[in-house]
Amino acid sequence: MNKSAPIGIFDSGVGGLTVMRKLIQGMPEENIIYFGDTARVPYGNKSKETIIHYTRQIVRFLESQNVKAIVIACNTASAYALDDIRKETEIPIIGVIEPGAYAAAAATRNGKIGIIGTYATIHSGAYESFLSQINPDFEIYKQACPLFVPFVEEGLFEDDLTDQIIARYLTEIKRENIDTLLLGCTHYPLIKTAIERFMGENVICVDPGLNTAEMLRRILTKNDLLNTSFSQEKANYLFYVSDPAARMTEFANQIMPFSIGKIQKINIEEY
Repeated sequence: MNKSAPIGIFDSGVGGLTVMRKLIQGMPEENIIYFGDTARVPYGNKSKETIIHYTRQIVRFLESQNVKAIVIACNTASAYALDDIRKETEIPIIGVIEPGAYAAAAATRNGKIGIIGTYATIHSGAYESFLSQINPDFEIYKQACPLFVPFVEEGLFEDDLTDQIIARYLTEIKRENIDTLLLGCTHYPLIKTAIERFMGENVICVDPGLNTAEMLRRILTKNDLLNTSFSQEKANYLFYVSDPAARMTEFANQIMPFSIGKIQKINIEEY
């Protein structure tokens, strides 16, 4: 496979851009294709069968773009679809749950870890499974926060309403004396500052994005797929969505360290 082939990243919406940002920081030479399934966001209230179907369609699209590796930058799809999809493609594919679990395990000091995510991610038990494999003595507390994604998709990063809903969801988990809070949805790092403010300085909020980027680098290195071509002036980034792109463009330009330019809409149902 061509080492300069792009990496494919996808999420149900804009949250996966937080993972893409970490990939760019760690591997600035890599070309990337991002797909946001903005027509069908959020995934967190969908059935497992539906999530697998959506994921399969997106992977087919990314394969049609000749990507060399795929990152499922969506916790819900990572929890429910990763194992099935890995059996259907020869392309290296990773999710965000395993690297997120290892990051939380490394961060905790008292062994009390909180996990927040969508209903689907929380009910899947995926994070608990990985964490218990790392250390069965961890005390794990979890809370579904279904309104966080729509708040983020509306751009309400710093807002009184956001502070109120954070307090509504996290008051109980804060009482458990956790010292680590795993942000189990790639949208949540966009309100990390507000979450940290509520949880207090003694709680580390873990964003799985950095560990995901590090895991991907290891996999690309193992498979001799790191882009070693430095002839191009800069990496090439392409963005696709399944719904009109105007809102996504505005939103992405707030998140990414550069102006992203054109976003293309595709009919994902064709894949």
